[in-house]
Amino acid sequence: MSHAARIAIVTVSDRASRGEYEDKGGPGAEDWLRGVITSPIEITRRIIPDGRDSVAATLRELADEAGNDLILITGGTGPAPRDLTPEAMADVMEKELPGFGEEMRRASLREVPTAILSRQTAGIRGATLMITIPGKPSAIATCLEAVFAAVPYCLDLIGAARIETDPSRIAAFRPKA
Repeated sequence: MSHAARIAIVTVSDRASRGEYEDKGGPGAEDWLRGVITSPIEITRRIIPDGRDSVAATLRELADEAGNDLILITGGTGPAPRDLTPEAMADVMEKELPGFGEEMRRASLREVPTAILSRQTAGIRGATLMITIPGKPSAIATCLEAVFAAVPYCLDLIGAARIETDPSRIAAFRPKA
């Protein structure tokens, strides 16, 4: 029997990390995952300040030491000066998967014209898939619904834990052998 998939959700926000702003992204992402994934999962959540070094250090720890299979990073992907999540991802990922960002932006552009400002991406570090997502729960749902069908097979390919999804919500795609 394989272990429960370990999933970390990291909220990147100066204000939320100081307690000045309620984190809605972390809980929104967790609720979405719990509604879609049917196999056993363990979810941990972190709130950290913006910044290239803080984000990179957290991602290294969650991938290398905590052994998370999937890390969702919410926040820090816009054009503002403190939005450095994509740069931190570039510092730690071994392979970029740009199709995730392309598809999330395409789906988001149907709802808001400012989606073009997003610098979302995804990448792999060891046996960990990392995906940057928006901070607003409705935007998180839009983005994850656009890409999550590919996540279980990606996890299979990199040697991460297997996850199963509720096909009425997201039909995980795995090629026929």
